[in-house]
Amino acid sequence: MSKNQISNKFQADTGINTPTWGLTYSPPEKMAAPAVSGLSRQVRCFSTSVVRPFSKLVRPPVQIHGIEGRYATALYSAASKQNKLEQVEKELLRVAQILKEPKMAASIMNPYIKRSVKVKSLNDMTAKERFSPITSNLINLLAENGRLNNTPGVISAFSTMMSVHRGEVPCTMTTASPLDEATLTELKTVLKSFLSKGQVLKLEVKVDPSIMGGIIVHIGEKYADMSAGTKIQKLSRAMREVF
Repeated sequence: MSKNQISNKFQADTGINTPTWGLTYSPPEKMAAPAVSGLSRQVRCFSTSVVRPFSKLVRPPVQIHGIEGRYATALYSAASKQNKLEQVEKELLRVAQILKEPKMAASIMNPYIKRSVKVKSLNDMTAKERFSPITSNLINLLAENGRLNNTPGVISAFSTMMSVHRGEVPCTMTTASPLDEATLTELKTVLKSFLSKGQVLKLEVKVDPSIMGGIIVHIGEKYADMSAGTKIQKLSRAMREVF
């Protein structure tokens, strides 16, 4: 089957142009068909809970590649069209908690348990938790496609999309010892001055005695290492070069 034939068939089945999902054509191989087929099943499943025409995909504010990114993108589009982004986000956090429970993890993540048994267990779980149809569809789809191991990655990808949707800018600040409240407030003020209008600082403070002093800041895509440990290492290298 030619590239155009595959693209036309995929568009006819799902109502989505292939480039929308960032798919690339590869020659017909044994592994090529399941990828397209799996994505088609995914899109058709979510299409039951979104407003048509489905071709009008709501793009997330950030593109995440890979299997997890594709599932999260479909989920974001479906939830956005029904104005249920925040609800789905909360439900996914609950799903993450449930999957960490020893009894559930032992049965759901066990590769030797039949897929049909897993689907039934998850159906019972989603019904008990009264999840929205959007979240229930996602969980059932992951189970049916044998992708339950990807669930944490899908949840993480969706959380990243929601964080960017809210204008949050992740920032990690590492110090050798805990900061007092006055110093922390002053540093927050400085960090916020680097943000653009509408952005929100999402700060995580860590303590790592190994840096010996100073501070390491990672905000957005920017990184600044002002730790005493790094300064000592640089001084040591410089002295070795001289002597």
